[in-house]
Order: sequence, then C-alpha cells, then structure tokens
Amino acid sequence: MQEYLPKLKDKRIALVVNQTSMVGHTQLVDTLLALHLKIKKIFAPEHGFRGDAEAGKKLANSTDAKTGLPVVSLYGDHQKPSTADMADVDMVVYDIQDVGVRFFTYISTLHYVMEACAESKKDLMVLDRPNPNGYYVDGPILDKNFSSFVGMDPVPIVYGMTIGEYAQMLNGEGWLKNGGKCKLTIIKAEGYNHKIQVALSIPPSPNLRTMAAIYLYPTLGLFEGTDVSVGRGTEVAFEVVGKPDFKETDTEFTPKSIPGKADDPMYKGQLCHAVRLTRFANDYIKTSNELYLFWLVGFYKDEPNKDKFFTPFFDKLAGTDQLRKQVQEGKTPEEIRKSWKPGLDDFKKIRAKYLLYEDF
Repeated sequence: MQEYLPKLKDKRIALVVNQTSMVGHTQLVDTLLALHLKIKKIFAPEHGFRGDAEAGKKLANSTDAKTGLPVVSLYGDHQKPSTADMADVDMVVYDIQDVGVRFFTYISTLHYVMEACAESKKDLMVLDRPNPNGYYVDGPILDKNFSSFVGMDPVPIVYGMTIGEYAQMLNGEGWLKNGGKCKLTIIKAEGYNHKIQVALSIPPSPNLRTMAAIYLYPTLGLFEGTDVSVGRGTEVAFEVVGKPDFKETDTEFTPKSIPGKADDPMYKGQLCHAVRLTRFANDYIKTSNELYLFWLVGFYKDEPNKDKFFTPFFDKLAGTDQLRKQVQEGKTPEEIRKSWKPGLDDFKKIRAKYLLYEDF
C-alpha cells in the first residue's frame, strides 16, 4: 500500500471495485475511507459492487448502505462513465480480479473506464492482480465486426495478461476510441509471473465458485451461445455440460432459480442429463494450456436438430463467425486449432511489448 497511497493523497477518487477488491480481509473502499482519503463514488461492473448480481442482469445506480457512497453501475445501459460521472473526480482506481478470458466483461469495463479517463484527462491507477488463466494464450482472435461488450478488442479468448498489462496494451496499441490514451499508473502484483498458477480465494463472479470452473470457463463459456446448459441454476455452474435429451451422461441436474446466480436459467425445472467435468478440469484442463474443443464439436455432431444448436450470441462469444462455421462444416478440433495459429502468433508479438512479469 505504501507504493500507491501517496499518489492518492488529496485526490478526489472514484473506485472501480467489487467483492474481490480486498486488502487483506478488508474491502479497498473501507481501507481507503479509514485512511481519510476522498472517495467520491464507486463504479460497479457486471455482478455489482458486492458481486451478488447474476450475469447479464442490468443494474441501477444506488447508494452503498455501509458507506453512503453513490454506486454508479457500469453494466447495462450505462457501460461507460459519462462526463458528469467524471466531473468531480481527479483519479480513478481500478481494482478487480480478472480471470483472463475475453468474454468475462471486466476488461470491457476497463476499456470504457480508460476511454472516459482519456477524454476527461483524469488519471487511472490499476492495482494489478494475478491472472489465474495467465499462463497460456489460445483461441480465435476477435474480428472487430463481432465486437460487443463480451469482446471489444482484437485479442484471443485467453490472452495471458494481467489487467495492468492489458491496460498498457489498450493505451499502446491505440485501441481506445479515437486512439486516445489515458495517464496510467500500474501498481504491480508482488511475486507473480506467468509461469505460475494462482488459486483465487474469493470467487470472481457468482457462478465461478471454484478453480475447476475458472479453468473450464474459457471452453465452457462458448456453450452459453448454444442449446447446451453449463449448469447455471445449480451449485456446479461451469463444471457440467448437459441438456434434457443428452444421451452420454454420468450425472444429472435440474436448474432452478438461485437469487444472485440465476433468476431464469436455461432448462429451469427440467432434468438435464450431463457430464461432470470437475475432476477432468483439475487433472487435465489445468495443465493443457489450450481450449478443449472436443465437447463443442461432439455436442454439435450429436445434435439431432442442428439448426437450433447455435444461437446468435455464439459468434459474439467466439468473436468471429469462423468457429461456428468450422464446427458446422465438420472440422476436427485439430483443424480448428491450426487455423488460429497465424492470428495467435501475431497477437503474441503485440502482447510481448506490454508484459510486466516474467513470461511462460
């Protein structure tokens, strides 16, 4: 803390934080208020300031009951801080635990916060944290024609960078609106490098409760654009895949409404036949250093009504329409992965310019 506290003194501060923004056992907001720093407001990402809102749920502005601070939602219709939001602050501090996957929307919030800082000429400080999927790079590169809040920048699904490194890349590559750049300070994570695997003690979102789910998320997140459930509405979200008519099964689940996790999950109230992937994640996915396409290809192959398998959301998650077309054409996982190599090689050259930690 001694590295960044002097930089915050006498500044009017906005915090981009959630339930992962802890200093020891204390929320960063409470820590800074106890030190009598001038916290003006909280910017809340997807899942909210307290991390208890389900994925995709639009959040309204509010007042934090504990501190009395205004909470400005940056998810839903208001994804980017406005000129008015920025008027009474001198500096924004971003401190959120990422999982290193392009469609996990905290990097989209980072992108918009950086744009707002650049446009309003306000400083941004990133309190960097280790990336639990930061030890490899894989997946198709996003085609800007498929940009959305689940993928804004031309990076692969797994980009192997911390938030601080990613912020440097957004600035350095001119990817912010009109090529803008914000004044950026990064407080590095001590003891981290890209060769190590880190275990998170606080779930980064309501449905990523375990490290198995975090390791599976880059692969299983794609199923959110299909007719296959990843277990939302259960206690094993992103550790299972299944649906009511699935045949090759070793487990079952029945999705239900779970406040803060899934209000209306896919196949709510229906018995889904499924495969439990927890052990496979810990034994194989954790060390495979790649997306595991076998399940996506296999589910599509076994789908009796192939026209209903993919939803329009799939191409946004993939960041391209090529992956969907390759699966539909019967390409093997090996053939699909080979098609990614040129883009990944180019991205790795860009990535290397902005790394703050020893690479894998």
